[in-house]
Amino acid sequence: MTEELNEVNLSRVLGKTVIDEKGKEIGTLDDLVMIPGEGFPQVSHLIVRNRKQLIVIPWLAITLFNRFVISIGRTTAEFPPHEESEGEILLKRDILDKQIVDVDGAKVVRVNDIKLGKYKEFLCILSVDIGLAGLLRRLGYDGVGKKIAALLKKEIPRREISWEYVQPLEMNLSRLTLTMAHDQLAEMHPADLATIISTISHQQIQAMLTSLDTETAGEAIHELEPELRSRVISEMDSELASDILEEMEPDEAADVLGDLSQEKAQELLNLMEPEEAEEIQELMEHEDDTAGGLMNNSFITITLAMTAGEAFQEVRRNAPEIEMIYYAYVLDDNERLVGVVSLRDLLITPAETPIAEILSENVKSVTVEAEPEEVLELIAKYNLIAVPVLDAQEKMAGIVMVDDILEPFLPEALKRKRHA
Repeated sequence: MTEELNEVNLSRVLGKTVIDEKGKEIGTLDDLVMIPGEGFPQVSHLIVRNRKQLIVIPWLAITLFNRFVISIGRTTAEFPPHEESEGEILLKRDILDKQIVDVDGAKVVRVNDIKLGKYKEFLCILSVDIGLAGLLRRLGYDGVGKKIAALLKKEIPRREISWEYVQPLEMNLSRLTLTMAHDQLAEMHPADLATIISTISHQQIQAMLTSLDTETAGEAIHELEPELRSRVISEMDSELASDILEEMEPDEAADVLGDLSQEKAQELLNLMEPEEAEEIQELMEHEDDTAGGLMNNSFITITLAMTAGEAFQEVRRNAPEIEMIYYAYVLDDNERLVGVVSLRDLLITPAETPIAEILSENVKSVTVEAEPEEVLELIAKYNLIAVPVLDAQEKMAGIVMVDDILEPFLPEALKRKRHA
């Protein structure tokens, strides 16, 4: 380009006249073709509408581009007609008015306008406008907006999101999605992701979950309402669904599978690694309203023969596979519970100290058939974070965490708020 390019909104240039080097009118700007760029997506071609057809003009042919006029350095005859190609991404058609994920605000918003600007000699998408000001500008009601602002004695706030914080929901826009947006989406709280998933279409849900790593996708799915959770998993590719379930905590995966039909649940279990599938199936055998149905069978076990240092190393070795660690449970050779040691005690006790000297033997526990009220009573009375669950042979089967036991007792309104 021969002239310095300033920032310009897409709504200002769509429909503007395009002229050649002699000042002859070629047509009007209909759309812009985008390709991935270094940092931001960049314009590769202009699509111009003349009296006969749509033609394609490469960005490198442009000599002037602003809200008043667009000019090129060649003649019309040199440019071919526009033919749609698979994977082609157009600004007006594919991004304007579409829903996107604002990964900074943790919500789904609609694109009212798009800000373009110069970045490394190319015309790029710098940000998207999701506010009222952008909508009024887009509709040609700038004057109305100014009058409203004058009456209120307050400017209409601008609401723009830099493209690096945008996560498109349409599958064919994946090539324009920045790594930064993907990373930030994965860092969002699962409850925020679930809120977003609950407000978008089925096709968008699948695209969004596919863009996440399986662990993050699993955490988000578990936060969904059971009905939506079941539909999402049922309609997902079975291989992907089983991979996601494998990354979830066993009790969470059991919750999800328990909401599916028996046939679908078994299909997904068959696709999982045998060890993970076996853990989940064990949990699914218990009734939902029992300690067995609420427990998690992933927990840290140590032996009485260990020292505090050896026990701490065992905790570190198993920590990546366990969501929450507050206690290490001391089991005998028959997997019966002997005592418990808190993680705090392991941290402050000299490494050579035998576990027998620091364990608590008077451990409060429940059976797999125990009702939730009994578990809650123990947690409240003894100020516990987790309660061990024993099977019919008094072997340790799992633990019930405080948050898992509180869930059944929360009012529906508070549950919805918690997941929002």
